[in-house]
Amino acid sequence: MPKTVDKSFDRRAMYIIRTGVETNFAKSFLLAASLVQDFSKPLIIVANAGDENPVFCNLYDAATKTKIYREWSRDLGWATIIRDIQILLTENSSTTPSTPKLSVVPQPVHTLDLRIKNIRTLLDYPLDLVREWLQFQDTNSPSKLHISKIDELVKTMCLAWAANKCDHPHHAESLYQNLVIDAVASGMDELTAINGWMQQLQAVKTGAV
Repeated sequence: MPKTVDKSFDRRAMYIIRTGVETNFAKSFLLAASLVQDFSKPLIIVANAGDENPVFCNLYDAATKTKIYREWSRDLGWATIIRDIQILLTENSSTTPSTPKLSVVPQPVHTLDLRIKNIRTLLDYPLDLVREWLQFQDTNSPSKLHISKIDELVKTMCLAWAANKCDHPHHAESLYQNLVIDAVASGMDELTAINGWMQQLQAVKTGAV
């Protein structure tokens, strides 16, 4: 019985691999994907079982069968890696030839809407809960709210993520003030600050600090 099965996909279609943002699979995939310069070329994604339950991801160049590998480090900024990959995907898609269609001018995404989207994605926070929160504010878009309300929504999402990661809610909120609010006020990128806060809470939960 074969141990592996190769699958070929039509790159014109979209395929979604769903995994948690904090899983070993997601992080090992992002680590390798951060080295890819052209996402229009085919890639091979391999799921490898680790010790006990963890599953890791290996990425290969489909043409050369060469493994794409980047050294793991505790100092990696996952939010920055995700953002860089998103930028590269956008650049690749903009240079991919396509069949001429009716010209449509896309509406620019407001920076506040993009802020909430990126943070929600990082936290894996349910979109329905964001929509429900916005409805209570009598709006359907973060960009229509005052910046103080946007900050309140970000804090709400973050503390909801921390609810089952920390035995003491006040400790999570105190760390949020120090590692996110104060850090952003000092010039740190918000996604990077939130990611650092998440890692700190997880380290406390596991007794690593």
